[in-house]
Amino acid sequence: EPNLSVAGTVLIVVFLLLVAAGAQKSHLTLLAIMGCAAAVLFTVSEDYRYKRLTSFIDPWKDPLDTGYQAIQSLLALGSGGLMGVGLGKSHQKFFYIPEPQNDFIFAIIGEELGFLGCAAIILLFIVLTWRGIKVAINAADTFGSLLAAGITSIIAVQAIINIAVATSSMPVTGIPLPFISYGGSSLIFMLA
Repeated sequence: EPNLSVAGTVLIVVFLLLVAAGAQKSHLTLLAIMGCAAAVLFTVSEDYRYKRLTSFIDPWKDPLDTGYQAIQSLLALGSGGLMGVGLGKSHQKFFYIPEPQNDFIFAIIGEELGFLGCAAIILLFIVLTWRGIKVAINAADTFGSLLAAGITSIIAVQAIINIAVATSSMPVTGIPLPFISYGGSSLIFMLA
């Protein structure tokens, strides 16, 4: 299928690797401008992508179709409060949020474990990212440095995108939350 979100994730990671490799700022600026232009072009070229963008801007305009996932995710996060409703006691995951075990797992964590559970997950990803950057900086050679930067970047970018989608900070897309979303192949490759 045409999966622009995964392609965009890979391009962001490549951009971050170019930054880590020491590319010239003028080249990075040109690539960023071209990337933004391509993102706009791809978004308006397909009707479903454009609908996702407009539903991101105002999900309540079409709450039963294009805005449904974002609204249900926000309801799950909001109903969790500070401490959550308890493990396994989410109501949103059973009937309301499509793919709760994958794309919207962070919303379910928010409902079941509350703000504190979400903060703990975010803190763990920050620590993992910080340690990955530290490994990249202290690597003995350029290959090791770029390898550590690439692995860290793919985990961090996927986590940021998944959390941003669940909190309605960006349009809905299907990027899994590393190490947490359901799916054996994603988990195997992340752990490898």
